[in-house]
Amino acid sequence: MSVNKVILVGRLGRDPETRFTGGGQAVANFSVATDETYKDKNGERQKRTEWHKIVVWGKQAEIAQQYLKKGSLVFIEGRIQSREWQDKEGQKRTSFEIVANNFRMLGGRGDAAGGGGGAARVATISVAAHIPAPAVAARKSPTRTFPFNPSPITLSI
Repeated sequence: MSVNKVILVGRLGRDPETRFTGGGQAVANFSVATDETYKDKNGERQKRTEWHKIVVWGKQAEIAQQYLKKGSLVFIEGRIQSREWQDKEGQKRTSFEIVANNFRMLGGRGDAAGGGGGAARVATISVAAHIPAPAVAARKSPTRTFPFNPSPITLSI
C-alpha cells in the first residue's frame, strides 16, 4: 500500500489562472506560499518560504477563479504529481505540482492581505473528480472545521 497525500495551509502568490481543455473542462493554476520558522546554528530565528504549484480541475477550478485572490489564506488537500518536460536547450526537466481535490478558503471577507483581525471563517469546496457529475450532486460532502474556528461558513458542492 502507498499514500500520496498533501495538506497545505498558505497564501496565494497570485490570482488563479483558469483555462479550458478541448473537452470544456476548467483547469486553474496558482501558487501557494508556506512559511517555516526555525533557529539557525547561532540561535537566531530564520524564516523560509516554500512555493507550491497548485492545479485544480473542474467545478473547483471555476470556484477558485471566482473566489480566490492573491494573498488569500487557503487550506489545500491533494496529491503530488510530477511532470517531465524539455527546456529550451533540450534538457529533460522534472517539476512537481499539487493536484488539489479539496480546498478551503480561510479567513474572513477582505482578508486577502492577511489583515483581518476577526475569527477565521471556512468555506469548504470538495468535488470528487472520479465521480460522474450526476453522482457528485447527490453525494453529501462531510463538513470538517478547524479547532481554532468557532463559527465556520461552509459551502459544499
